[in-house]
Amino acid sequence: MKVQMNCQKCRTKALQVASGTNGVNSVSIEGENKDQVVVIGDGVDAANLTSCIRKKVGHTELVTVTQAKG
Repeated sequence: MKVQMNCQKCRTKALQVASGTNGVNSVSIEGENKDQVVVIGDGVDAANLTSCIRKKVGHTELVTVTQAKG
């Protein structure tokens, strides 16, 4: 997900919201501008998670959903 995060507090809030979601195994922030939240888990509702982060942090855009290999 691409999240508009202007400060460290916003990054922390986005990580807290994502890590508190059912089915999430790990969460990280990536990207050149540290504006992408990468969520790994099983049975995660990506649309619902995007909506929750949007409500708590701000503009959030779901970039891609893929199935992990392994």
